[in-house]
Amino acid sequence: MRPEAEAVAEQVFTALADPSRRSILAALAADGPATATDLANRLPITRQAIAKHLALLSDAGLVTAEPGERRRVRYRLRSAPMQVAQQFLAALARDWDGPLDALKEHLNRQA
Repeated sequence: MRPEAEAVAEQVFTALADPSRRSILAALAADGPATATDLANRLPITRQAIAKHLALLSDAGLVTAEPGERRRVRYRLRSAPMQVAQQFLAALARDWDGPLDALKEHLNRQA
């Protein structure tokens, strides 16, 4: 995998490591774009904490900020970084399948 793609995957995995950020992403996936205030009203997380989490999610490319009415910023999901992370995991799984199959075959022959 390209180094740039690995860097994107690392940012995604770092972002997903926190349960609050996963909750924010799940809320955006379920209900669509929302402001930090909207999310704070739906989740058991303070608005200030949500704003910090949204900044990290934005840095990872998982959300994008869109100007809204009355200077309110709405956050929308972006799937591209998640797809890069999925491709990273798929490549890793492919790399494991061959050696694991060989190990299984070896153990079966020994038994």
